[in-house]
Amino acid sequence: MSNSTSILEDLLQALPNLRTQLYFKSSLTALSHAMEDQVLAGVGSSLVIASFQRERFYRQEAHRYLRISEQAEQVYVLAAPETDFANRSDQYETIAFAPTDALAQEWHLVVVGARYAACLLCREKQVPVSTTDSTMQLATDQARRFEGIWTFDRQTVCMAAELLLDRIVAYRPELATKIAQAKNQLQIDRGIRANDADPEPFAERLVTYLQAGQYKLLKAYRSIAAKERKERLVNSITAAIRRSLNPEEIFAVAVQELGQALRGCRCLIYRCKATDEAATIQHESLGAAVDSLIGQKWLLRENPLFQAVVEQQESVYLADAQANPWVLEDGRTVLPPRSSATDDQPESLVQRWTIASWLMVPVMHQNRLLGMVELHTCGGTLHEWTEAELGLVDAIAAQIGVALIQAEAYANLEDLNQQLAALDLTRSNLIAITGHELRTPLSTIQVCLESLSSEPDMPHELRQIMLQSALSDTERMRKLVQDFLTLSQLESGRVQWHLESLPLQECVDLALSSIRTRQRHSDLPEITAQVPPELPLVQTDGEWLVEVLSKLLDNACKFTAPQGRVVIQAHQNGGKMLEVTVADTGRGIEPNRLETVFDRFYQEEGALRRTAGGTGLGLAICRQIVTGLGGRIWAESDGKDQGSKFHFTVPIVHNGAAEKAPKARTERGKIVRTRSR
Repeated sequence: MSNSTSILEDLLQALPNLRTQLYFKSSLTALSHAMEDQVLAGVGSSLVIASFQRERFYRQEAHRYLRISEQAEQVYVLAAPETDFANRSDQYETIAFAPTDALAQEWHLVVVGARYAACLLCREKQVPVSTTDSTMQLATDQARRFEGIWTFDRQTVCMAAELLLDRIVAYRPELATKIAQAKNQLQIDRGIRANDADPEPFAERLVTYLQAGQYKLLKAYRSIAAKERKERLVNSITAAIRRSLNPEEIFAVAVQELGQALRGCRCLIYRCKATDEAATIQHESLGAAVDSLIGQKWLLRENPLFQAVVEQQESVYLADAQANPWVLEDGRTVLPPRSSATDDQPESLVQRWTIASWLMVPVMHQNRLLGMVELHTCGGTLHEWTEAELGLVDAIAAQIGVALIQAEAYANLEDLNQQLAALDLTRSNLIAITGHELRTPLSTIQVCLESLSSEPDMPHELRQIMLQSALSDTERMRKLVQDFLTLSQLESGRVQWHLESLPLQECVDLALSSIRTRQRHSDLPEITAQVPPELPLVQTDGEWLVEVLSKLLDNACKFTAPQGRVVIQAHQNGGKMLEVTVADTGRGIEPNRLETVFDRFYQEEGALRRTAGGTGLGLAICRQIVTGLGGRIWAESDGKDQGSKFHFTVPIVHNGAAEKAPKARTERGKIVRTRSR
């Protein structure tokens, strides 16, 4: 059941002379606790009715109502259930009303006794809440507003009690007899005019909550001031970074702002690395009557505080730097550092510079120490840095770290330009190497053609040799030019991939046919294809995949003796990729060159180049193609003369993709080539 009628509205209709007032949650809490204190003080109350909006609010007061039930004859507690709150008759009566009941928007407390009566009836005024932060929720809960009545008038109190008892009997009909007794007693109590309410509990409660509210307000003001100070400092340093990328100018601004904000005796900012033995102080902010460290050599390696910062990569401070030995934050005890003085006796740093409390905050970037921020209090004044102060210095150190990284990047521009110039020189050298590869076959072709032209009586066998040499070098030049065009097209991103669902075996067969056709006049090693027929289809561009297989096979045959073997294998690599391996028993690759072999124009040493030839573009082209098709390629070898393995992956056709993928463009088992070579 549910009741949309408000108890407060019913009371205002019954007693039209009543006027409501506005209360905050903290005020209601103070008043209700004072009323409960009156009952606990043993004034002799016989009836207590408390209505909470939700079960969770009742849970906060449950222990008090156990004590109240020992003093009052009849105690009723109402709440909207959220977990296990239900209708019960135990030490006192509990009434679980429907969450849709108007009681869910109200807060009631009625106390009626022979010498004392009071009631508090309020209805919550809804205010939208847009935050989910737990701290803000707590503050918002205390600022909830209620409209209602608080009075000691016995007639009003008895009327409110009767209205609540009627609501209770509607939810708990089995309590009708007990509630009737309570109502009869209320009729008797209405004739009593005396009300010996003691104002002292109310005054004490209200003062307590007022003081708590003032404390929270001051705490909030301090927090706002700290955040404003932090924001101002960060903005100052950010503005300095925007004005200049000069670290010295940024340090000068940061050290002055930080020194003024924290009012320390001495603030230092300097650049350093974890391995530095010392640093020269150039930026400092000083308080009154404090010696300057400008130009001094500041010991680092011998300073256990600095070493603790390097080890922990976070701020470390000493509350008492004059103690001997030092007690660091992690509980370690170490002796203070000593510096060389001008006389024969060494002098302690803290004694020489009168450091009482010492804070070190590292300037870090990606776990690399770039500099240090130090704060000293001097003389006999010890200082415990608060979390807010430490957070402020950490924020400034982070901004300084960003500034240093930006300055380093700017300083490295010249180095980058030099690297670009070196790269351009490398490109020129590579073009020269390629030019040699072009000039050599051209010379052969020219000699053969000139011989054929000038020697009409040349024997037929020699004529055939000349023609074969010219054709062979012509094919060599054609392949070189084609490789250049292919690599240029791939690197510029102008390739349009035509993805299809294809069986890998089909691509392997075409590659084998191609390699055997091109090298029909030379001895090839034994080539074996071990491709399981049950492998899934691959989602790829068939022509480009054949190109990769052909170049890998060509490379394997080039560096493998005719007595050797070349094997093509394939298997699933996880659930989304198919891995293809081209293994040979040839010359192998040195471990330190397994990645370099994929670079453009990569060549082995000169002797090998003379026997094998080539420009070193094939594997670079393979990497570009495999990457463009969504896979990766890599090489493995146990070393020279140990053979090599080239692996690459290609995506597998998924079930959904297989249904939508176009049929392979095949003709009698061969992929139709749509691009001219």
